[in-house]
Amino acid sequence: MRHRVWPLYGLRITTPRLELCLPDLGLLSELATVAARGVHDDAVMPFTVPWTDAAPEERGRSTFQHVLSTVADWCPERWTLSLAVLRDGRVVGRQDLSAADFAVTREAQTGSWLGTAHQNQGIGTEMRAAVLHLAFQGLAARSVTSAAMTDNARSLGVSRKLGYRPDGLRVESVRGRARTVQRLRLDRSGWEAHRGTMVQVEGWEPCRTLFGV
Repeated sequence: MRHRVWPLYGLRITTPRLELCLPDLGLLSELATVAARGVHDDAVMPFTVPWTDAAPEERGRSTFQHVLSTVADWCPERWTLSLAVLRDGRVVGRQDLSAADFAVTREAQTGSWLGTAHQNQGIGTEMRAAVLHLAFQGLAARSVTSAAMTDNARSLGVSRKLGYRPDGLRVESVRGRARTVQRLRLDRSGWEAHRGTMVQVEGWEPCRTLFGV
């Protein structure tokens, strides 16, 4: 019944090591726990919105609420697919794909984070490759964008591996300081040239109309 009413709960994206899915309440609680344990060194802030500047319990609760809000606020004109990332059945992080007026622009953007215990293992590249497959193969996107602080070498490295190209700079105020953000863009030809991860998608067809396509 749940999948019939909201078929995104039946969507599964798998890679050789990972499974990505819209988390039910159980998996969402696990995701909140991962967020509470930390996703980066407290001395740095890799996000333009500093949502991690909170006590662990509050950080976990805000993660729980945010993912629920993406379901509640979903409409074909503006959506965020916020997926839990599982490795060996355990939640390790979150991978988002979002867009506004996708039916017109055919452009989406990605965002993600991993728990600190799961970083530096190639998981970030693999989970991004998973949603890129959904964007280009399932949604027929023309391009997908991303962004990272210019000093965030790991995030920028993931984008380079997957074929993104620089798309300009912008300046954001973060923690009361001016920070430079590198915009990145991946078009279909770049994606096709850098496809190195096997990806399978299940449960896509019932979801198609929710994305406005």
